[in-house]
Amino acid sequence: MTGYDLTRLLPADHFHHALRHDVQNGLTASPKWLPPKWFYDARGSELFEEITRLPEYYPTRAERSILVARAPEIAEVSRARTLVELGSGSSEKTRLLLDALRGLGTLDSYVPVDVSESALEAAGRALTEDYPGLGVHAVLADFTHGLHLPDGDGPRLLAFLGGTLGNLLPAERARFLAGIGERLRPDDALLLGTDLVKDTGVLVAAYDDAAGVTAEFNLNVLNVLNRELSADFDPAQFEHVALWDAEQEWIEMRLRSRRDQTVKIPELDLPLHFAEGEELRTEVSAKFRRERVATELAAAGMRLAEWWTDEQGRFGLSLARPASAG
Repeated sequence: MTGYDLTRLLPADHFHHALRHDVQNGLTASPKWLPPKWFYDARGSELFEEITRLPEYYPTRAERSILVARAPEIAEVSRARTLVELGSGSSEKTRLLLDALRGLGTLDSYVPVDVSESALEAAGRALTEDYPGLGVHAVLADFTHGLHLPDGDGPRLLAFLGGTLGNLLPAERARFLAGIGERLRPDDALLLGTDLVKDTGVLVAAYDDAAGVTAEFNLNVLNVLNRELSADFDPAQFEHVALWDAEQEWIEMRLRSRRDQTVKIPELDLPLHFAEGEELRTEVSAKFRRERVATELAAAGMRLAEWWTDEQGRFGLSLARPASAG
């Protein structure tokens, strides 16, 4: 079927309950933490788009350069009839894959999966106009809480781009990859984007830019809590922190309290005390080496079949297949 359609797998009150759950669990823990998905309200999404254009923030440009150079090869080795994309957002980079697969004559349908209905709607409508005859079957779902892969005609290419895998903690990542491994059919493939380990200065600068855009992006999560939960965070009383954890090989973004303070969250009947200098972790962004990618894929029942990087070796795209496919 061509045209655009949407399947909703999230209840209408999903975010209402999910935010309350995450805040109750994360902000009463020691140390305090929040998952990074709460960055992305309308303002947060605007700020992230600005971040991707900053000179310090290389991942988006590096991944795009790989897709520009390798999309025809990816299309040839996958020969996908159905392209499924997790965390599709605006689907802009995806157009390089769509063009290559359409040029090969194999692609019938595109399945974007995202938690934002507005992003799915905007991207889906645009793609059906720009790619006549392509079926765009959007799925509103949170793939970090249960993976639902549509059947689709095979072979299927499942794309998870942007280095978002690194935002999952190791146990979460293992569960997520295992879920994919269990659901891939023998002729399916996974296209995975992973940011790579590199010079510490380059890594930290990408998350602590000179213009302060990433700092504003990080602090904006407090505005989300104020608006959605009637909290009384004062963002001016927190500062942005980005650091490299060499043992875990990941960047951490944190918010550091500038003074002793108590924040009230009336929606949860929750007072929170922050000591001066106390930090709230808002994001982990793991960086990878090829060997680590291969090891984690193997643990999830997949094998690394293809590996591509940009010219400077900053970002990796891997194509994996079910280990049982040989």
